[in-house]
Amino acid sequence: MLHLLYYAPCIPGNSGAAIRLSACTGSMLHLIEPLGFVMDDTRLKRAGLDYHDLAHVKVHPNLDEAVAEIEGSLYAFTGHATTWHTDVSYRDGDGLLFGPEPTGLPAEVLADARITEQVRIPMTPQRRSLNLTIAASIATYEALRQCGFPGLT
Repeated sequence: MLHLLYYAPCIPGNSGAAIRLSACTGSMLHLIEPLGFVMDDTRLKRAGLDYHDLAHVKVHPNLDEAVAEIEGSLYAFTGHATTWHTDVSYRDGDGLLFGPEPTGLPAEVLADARITEQVRIPMTPQRRSLNLTIAASIATYEALRQCGFPGLT
């Protein structure tokens, strides 16, 4: 199982869409506090549609508790990296770490020794970022492709 980690997410609709992504890919979604919303937010529920009961979601009080559940490598996604997300070899049990909208992962998180590598999704120059769950979807499907789309049809 892949692990998607959202560090301090702010926008409920993005986390709702991540719930759908988790349900459709069999990935575990880790939401790391502080959250910019409450879990019963109507925007979160609307974006997640009826997938909430089909997804694997955990809320963690801090990054340490979330990372403790990652069996594999931990990849931090940031626009400041030079390695593309397609240039690493993903395996079952890896974690894909994403920062909050609109700031991304803070420097102290990017400096964490538990991060295997910082990676980026290529995009047109002079653009700040992709939507959080769009970026997570791109990364998740690349990792699943490399793993042979386990459990997906």
